[in-house]
Amino acid sequence: MEFFEINVNNKIHQVEADPSTPLLWIIRENLSLVGTKYGCGISQCGACTVHLNGEAIRSCVYPVSAVGKQKITTIEGLSKDGEYSYVQEAWINEDVSQCGYCQAGQIMSATALLEKSSDPPDDEIDIAMSGNICRCGTYTRIKKAIKSASSNKKSNGNY
Repeated sequence: MEFFEINVNNKIHQVEADPSTPLLWIIRENLSLVGTKYGCGISQCGACTVHLNGEAIRSCVYPVSAVGKQKITTIEGLSKDGEYSYVQEAWINEDVSQCGYCQAGQIMSATALLEKSSDPPDDEIDIAMSGNICRCGTYTRIKKAIKSASSNKKSNGNY
């Protein structure tokens, strides 16, 4: 076991863990941030997606020892002062969720995409979201919500 100091949602946390422990379990078990979900454990479904310095990563395979001083953002970190991000609002407005299990990962991937490309074409959305699986098949609503969030960003200047 080792001690790690990690920055999650703009807060510094000290955790004790085996260096090979996946970031997912640090987030869920040590920090009690349970919005990030365990899906497959092999980086294939996207339910565990978080941001590492703004990039979407799969936390189920990313060891805590690799985090260092990098900034981690979870689904809980997208909201500011109790207000949902524009991407989260778009998800609500477009009624994306069905069972909801994968949606935190979907939102994290969509947010990372929209921070790089404010008005992505359909093929760019398809590529960015291809690693996120939704068993309920809400892909059409997901794409609609991404386009809606993109429009909100253009009119309001942020997510």
